[in-house]
Amino acid sequence: MATEYRLRLQDDLNDFPNGHKAEVEVDGIEGGKVLLLKINGNLRALNPRCTHYGAPLVKGVVTGDGRITCPWHGACFHINTGDIENAPALDHLNSFPVQVKDGGVFITASEEKIKSGRRRPEIQLKATTVGEHVVIVGGGSGAIGAIESLRERGFTGSITCISKEPYYPIDRTRISKALVTDTQKLQWRDGEFFKNAGVDFRLATTVVEVDFKNKKVKIEDGQEFPYMKVILATGGTPKRLPIEGFNLGNVFLLRGVDDAKAVVQAVGDKKDKKIVVIGSSFIGMEVGNYLANQKNDVTIIGRESAPLERVMGAQVGQVFQRLVASAGAKFKMNASVEKATASVADPTKVGGIQLKSGEIVPADLVILGVGVAPETRYIKDESLLLKDKSLEVDDHYRVKGVQDAYAVGDIASYPYKGPGAKEASLVRIEHWNVAQGCGRLVGAHIAKGEKPTIFIPIFWSALGVQLRYCGNTMPHGYDDLVVQGNLEEAKFIAYYTLGEIVIAVASMQKDPAMSQAAELMRRGGMLTKSELKAGGDIMKVDVTAGVAI
Repeated sequence: MATEYRLRLQDDLNDFPNGHKAEVEVDGIEGGKVLLLKINGNLRALNPRCTHYGAPLVKGVVTGDGRITCPWHGACFHINTGDIENAPALDHLNSFPVQVKDGGVFITASEEKIKSGRRRPEIQLKATTVGEHVVIVGGGSGAIGAIESLRERGFTGSITCISKEPYYPIDRTRISKALVTDTQKLQWRDGEFFKNAGVDFRLATTVVEVDFKNKKVKIEDGQEFPYMKVILATGGTPKRLPIEGFNLGNVFLLRGVDDAKAVVQAVGDKKDKKIVVIGSSFIGMEVGNYLANQKNDVTIIGRESAPLERVMGAQVGQVFQRLVASAGAKFKMNASVEKATASVADPTKVGGIQLKSGEIVPADLVILGVGVAPETRYIKDESLLLKDKSLEVDDHYRVKGVQDAYAVGDIASYPYKGPGAKEASLVRIEHWNVAQGCGRLVGAHIAKGEKPTIFIPIFWSALGVQLRYCGNTMPHGYDDLVVQGNLEEAKFIAYYTLGEIVIAVASMQKDPAMSQAAELMRRGGMLTKSELKAGGDIMKVDVTAGVAI
């Protein structure tokens, strides 16, 4: 039941400028707090923490078009309603009417909504519309984004989701960052949630073909699922090395829960294993950092001069290397692998990695972090696939060359609209929240015909210090790097530029700089390279005014 509560506001309302926000206590509710903010002259109140990982929204970025963005991972909510505007959050915020009277500020709310801190999507469905059937191939981030978007926007047709994994959509990012193996801790939603939403979720089921001509999805036992629309969201498959010895035991990939369990079992309880991580990618660096912190003897082998040099540049890559090395990891950079050698004690298992230099790095186990390939083996018409085996899609994520098919996530090469992009800029981005965000856009298009909104890709990583990253350098690269802050202390903002245009931003210990940068990119208001080199501060750029995006 809704009740009127007074807020314990410390600030004078006369000193509450446009765009200001404060986390305030709710009188009469022990531990109850809300976020009070002012935008376009109006006061609004929301739950105060991001529903993704609990970041304090008081440190977020408020914009004049009615959005507040999380300072950590870019989740975005509508200020008036609390509804999700952008991934990676899945639950909405509760919003509360605000009234100023009798010298105080009051909200109308229930104690339950204040304390819950979140609002689950209302997507229960009692009956489905006959003849309207969406089939989703894949059960990850893109799938859950599409499902919730479809139902929230009123789609009442049948939804079948076919996933090769034996569990419902998980927070896959925690596998490489912390080797979490408890499926219950990783799953975003349980089976009851999807059942109530009228979703026929087929777990541990492999799709072998999508027949675009006859609009059917075929699974391995021969069963077929006809569709009105199909959404392809199968993600990526970790790459193996086609090199001698990599068929030995204790050589692991890392993508699913079973992979994490296998690694944890091989490491054992003593956690003093010699572990070689091949690939200084984000996956390799994250798992290497975690295992080194667990007191294992970790060696990371990379082909570049610094980790992630191709994407982040050598200067910033060296920051990552120092951070992970401080956890105890060793590095072999500018190195290439010749082969894996067998263990003397057990010839069925790996015992070392021989580099092309002749050096052998001892190994009780090896983890491959050498990238992923688009999982599109069920696409039998090779003419639909690009060189990297991804699918080209248009602005609505519709697959080029076929009707009524969409693709999102790791398998989709889409027209990039961010800064520095050209008309023919196709990108394929392997970010968890990009897949979810694109899934949401597809759901909105199928259900309501909504046009896609412009978004700036956001990524994060755990490398001893949290990395925030937004934008994209892949279409045309970058030609300069402007750094503000201190790289030695891992406290910086790095601006990747192409000409005068900032096309990507990386930051450590500078929240909410990344969220501010993403907002400036979204609205075309980012400072130029020259302005940044002259000492320009993006946090001083006002984004509280509404603009046409």
